[in-house]
Amino acid sequence: MKVLVFNCGSSSIKYKLIDMEKHEMLAQGGIEKIGMPDSFLKLVTPEDNKVILEKSIPDHQTGVDFILDVLTSKENGCLKSLKEIDAVGHRVVHGGEKFNASIRINQAVIDQIRDCFDLAPLHNPANLIGIEAVEKSLPGIPQVAVFDTAFHQTMPPKAYMYGLPYEYYEKYGIRRYGFHGTSHRYVSKKACEILGVKYEDQKIITAHIGNGASITAIKNGVSIDTSMGMTPVDGLLMGTRTGEIDGGVLTFLADKEHLSASKLSDVMNKKSGVLGISGLSSDMREIEAAVFAGHPRAKLAIDMYNYRIKKFVGSYAAALGGLDILVFTGGVGENQWATRAAVCKNMEFMGINFDFEKNDGCRGKEIILSTPDSKVVVIVVPTDEEMMIAIDTEAILSK
Repeated sequence: MKVLVFNCGSSSIKYKLIDMEKHEMLAQGGIEKIGMPDSFLKLVTPEDNKVILEKSIPDHQTGVDFILDVLTSKENGCLKSLKEIDAVGHRVVHGGEKFNASIRINQAVIDQIRDCFDLAPLHNPANLIGIEAVEKSLPGIPQVAVFDTAFHQTMPPKAYMYGLPYEYYEKYGIRRYGFHGTSHRYVSKKACEILGVKYEDQKIITAHIGNGASITAIKNGVSIDTSMGMTPVDGLLMGTRTGEIDGGVLTFLADKEHLSASKLSDVMNKKSGVLGISGLSSDMREIEAAVFAGHPRAKLAIDMYNYRIKKFVGSYAAALGGLDILVFTGGVGENQWATRAAVCKNMEFMGINFDFEKNDGCRGKEIILSTPDSKVVVIVVPTDEEMMIAIDTEAILSK
């Protein structure tokens, strides 16, 4: 089975074509700046060459058609015909309480994805546009929705409820949903495969750390808590997001700065986090370089970033009643060795004996970073959300 995976954003489309028999990636790329004059498609050929194709892409339908044309082109394609594509899997950010697993898409599913627009106004509409565009370009092809929030639907009410009047949960669905679920599910299972242990018997903390970041506590194969909330702004300090914050600060700031709800949201989501503290950048590579150059606010930003991760790891170990495996993944988790070292330093009290020498300079690869005598295994597992989406798609269509 060949599965085409789409991740549609408001002005972008990322894609991968995967041969499920071999678990082999046949093609990958992405369109950026949809609706803008300088839109383009960037792809990696089967020979691992990077190619940029500039073209006017006014909407997602044009983008989907462009990707399909490239997949079958003589110059950059890998398919003789679109009939070789057996199914399409889609990343859908928010499934609310309606979806606790991936599902084959039909009209009822489309209607329910639309019902979640208020919960993810920047993501779900774009995800749905991608689904509808595929239906027009490949009519009748099976499509599957894989939800970022689904993995976290196993959280108990004590973990997902906020301390607000209960009526707001009943009226508006205000609760913690969590995100990055596909990544947390993939790397936690992959870690257990690597270590040769039974997934359903482990206490695992997965740290998906990047510009957007979240931590999840997984017990006996299910998510019991996660750091992001109703929206992706909660929890860890991120590239441009505040992470956890006293709600009273927001009302105080709105009053002092005369900020509307939308402007306050803009501050919390786009102007805060590492960017807001450092005043330099949201890119951790640039922040790390500034730290070495002696920039004090860059140092403060990275200290805050690392401290929040460490704090959540400790609290989730308590929630789990112990810890067997700590997994690092995501752009920073896989590549920023200094952050991994900062999180694992002085954690011997909870069973982490970290191999700092092995970790030093280690980037972008699957590796165990705990010492042989460590009670907790610390491991880096590069995430592959597209593969997880493809696996779900194949499994659902095989039933």
